[in-house]
Amino acid sequence: PNGAGIWRQDLETCAVHLGHTRLAVQDLSEAAQQPFVSSNGRQLLIFNGEVYNFLELRRELESKGISFRSAGDTEVVFRSLLQDGEKAITKFNGMWSFAWLDLDRRILLLSRDRVGQKPLYYHFHKGTFYFASEIKGIIAGRGDRFRPNLEVIARHLHQSLLDVGSETFFDGVFSLPGGCNAVLDLSGGKPNLQIARYWNLTQNPCPRTTASECAGQLKELFIDSVRLQLRSDVPVGVMISGGVGSSSIATAMRQVLGKDVPIAAFAAISDESEFSEETQVDTIANFLGFTPVKLNWRPNGAQAFGILEELTYFNDEPIGDFSSVYHHLLMREAREHGVTVILSGNGDDEMFYGYKKYLGFYLQSLLRAGRVAQASRVAFQFWKNGTVFSQFRWNEAKRYLPAFLRPPKRDILGARLRGYIKDQRLGLGNQSLVDRQCEDIFHLSMPTQLHYEDRMSMACSREVRLPFLDHRLIELAVSLAPDLKLRDGWNKWIWRKAMEDLLPPETTWRKDKQGFVNPQSHWLRRNFSKFLREMLHGDLLIEQYDLVKRQPLQQMYSRYCHQSNNHGDISYRDILDPIALELWLRVFKSHLSFS
Repeated sequence: PNGAGIWRQDLETCAVHLGHTRLAVQDLSEAAQQPFVSSNGRQLLIFNGEVYNFLELRRELESKGISFRSAGDTEVVFRSLLQDGEKAITKFNGMWSFAWLDLDRRILLLSRDRVGQKPLYYHFHKGTFYFASEIKGIIAGRGDRFRPNLEVIARHLHQSLLDVGSETFFDGVFSLPGGCNAVLDLSGGKPNLQIARYWNLTQNPCPRTTASECAGQLKELFIDSVRLQLRSDVPVGVMISGGVGSSSIATAMRQVLGKDVPIAAFAAISDESEFSEETQVDTIANFLGFTPVKLNWRPNGAQAFGILEELTYFNDEPIGDFSSVYHHLLMREAREHGVTVILSGNGDDEMFYGYKKYLGFYLQSLLRAGRVAQASRVAFQFWKNGTVFSQFRWNEAKRYLPAFLRPPKRDILGARLRGYIKDQRLGLGNQSLVDRQCEDIFHLSMPTQLHYEDRMSMACSREVRLPFLDHRLIELAVSLAPDLKLRDGWNKWIWRKAMEDLLPPETTWRKDKQGFVNPQSHWLRRNFSKFLREMLHGDLLIEQYDLVKRQPLQQMYSRYCHQSNNHGDISYRDILDPIALELWLRVFKSHLSFS
């Protein structure tokens, strides 16, 4: 961090201690240091994140006669809250978690951005209220052991789920949901936290306009989102994967910055051709005129799981995917190249039905509505176009199927978890497609990605920004009809149309993009096999605490190693989840109690 500050005060009813560590991005001077305190000492702000439209908000406040002593967004947030209270939050365009102490009103206001890009945890214990950006802060504050949350552990092992609700792996520690404010009354009596939602996605469909008009609106809004998120007093770069999402950010950067401004770009590549994006990265780099920094990680088992254990500490919870490791290593590259802020394409799959599962959900919703002919036509178009169906993997798709269609679940869970095994609905069920999309945004898909992206970057003192999660873009994307997103054999169809005049066709209409993939399935079978077999035959805390049965896990891993990469019913998640839990137990053992 670039700075730190602490504020303490004893009130008549309680003592308040607030602390802040700073990664300076806007206004690098001492004037923007936090905690930010009013001239009379009655209001105070500690703030993590960025409000991108701070210049517009500042001009609005200045027009009302309000003066400023600093040049960044922190004081704009402060003055906005001072002027309008909680109502000011709806004007913010950005990512944040903050605490606003108002001694005149005797409240502590906590707030988290609309989709939860920035973390905020809280915990009550023996009359004390703790809150922090990381659970480690609460652990340090309380100073004793926590019971593990067995329901969260069971959900992780049973269905590979993380961050689906406000509960965490530490019993009694909760995450404030995105789009929510929480008010703690400091006037006396028992501490009571009142949580209220200030933002939600409406189900109102967008007025039907032509596809061309929709594409134009999306493009204009997206370029404006990138324009706002390029605001920084430190260098800004971009992560490139070769797909239409990250390439759209790079080309929008070029639109905003001009043709002669260098673009710092970072990409992960692989020796495994099936997983390498190098050719596609080079295509967009040559098209836009920049030279990307390429990361090719070639780990052995000990190295891979050593860094996975290290990153588990930063993450506060198990890491069930090596994408997190790649993300962290790219952040290290950015740090070495002096780039502090990195734009990322996370969120486009949720907005525009990029995941393969959405085609299945769409077909299911059409059949449920009796639109058999349309469902057949849509399926035929995707089959003919060679997209989605060609990428189908049974071992990944099984988690979205109804229970009666899923293969029997291998029984590896220990006796301690028996009463906590519940099925979270992951398929469409009786929901509408838009309802299921909102589930991904608020509960299932986005929270996990936002969690690891924030922790892996902040561990390197890097800030990741996500142009696709501008709330204006989310609101428009969710309102668009499904047949604008899944059309003519293409997922993300309307987004491809929006960007096709700014990108090369081989990027816009690429058929083989599968997300931020990596060779982890190959590694788990081959490169890491010796290490994992030794690990599974050694001392295991998951067995000691009766969370996982060793022999069934060993048998499942053996079967996994003998099934082909694209067939079989065992997913890499089935193997990696219990191992990730083992690493989490090792990292936080001294802070846990199973008694």
